[in-house]
Amino acid sequence: MFSFLPPLVIIFVIYIFVVRMLGKSALAQLTPHDFAALFFLAYVAFQPIQIDTYVQSFIGIVAIGLTHYLMSRLSLVDGVKHWIIGQPTVLVRHGEILPANLKRSHFSLTELLSVLRTSGYPRVKDIEYAFLEPNGDVSIVPKREYAPLTPSHLGMEPEYEGIPLTMIVEGKVQKRNLKLINRDEDWLNQQLASQGFHNTSNIFFAYILDGDNELEIVSYPTNTKESEG
Repeated sequence: MFSFLPPLVIIFVIYIFVVRMLGKSALAQLTPHDFAALFFLAYVAFQPIQIDTYVQSFIGIVAIGLTHYLMSRLSLVDGVKHWIIGQPTVLVRHGEILPANLKRSHFSLTELLSVLRTSGYPRVKDIEYAFLEPNGDVSIVPKREYAPLTPSHLGMEPEYEGIPLTMIVEGKVQKRNLKLINRDEDWLNQQLASQGFHNTSNIFFAYILDGDNELEIVSYPTNTKESEG
């Protein structure tokens, strides 16, 4: 009954490392050949494993889960995490592309330029650093003179607006969030009435900012509610 377990775990581990060998670009932008490679790798790897009963299926799921958990724990160890997770790769340094690192990461110049453009940096020389992260994302650090302008650059101190807390979602009151701000449904109904709403079923979405408790309401479009009725 348990003879399938050793091959299952071994193939699972090998599969993970083979996917890593495909390069971070396979995770960053899934092109047709990347998708085909990942799909057929999984098929070829696990197709020979015979699982005939629900018990074996359950045991296999638990085994894969435990193996994944073990690898996650090992990824926290300094000497091991490089092999399991990998490390960032510098693709752009001081406005210059590093072709050797692109090649090593299996990341094409076309893909890099596309990511830079969609991030709002069409010119490579505007970038101080660009990193290809272990999960396939590209992190961009622009040069100081091209960084987005923030209030701190202007010597401004914007007021704290708070975190939005949903009060009503599709007509249903979120009682748990009301308790977080020490309010009850009577208070909510008063707030709704002050804005001309007497029935929560007419409200698609309502929220407050925890800094001022001012209720913002998004009602259903009239034609939508009529069609639902």
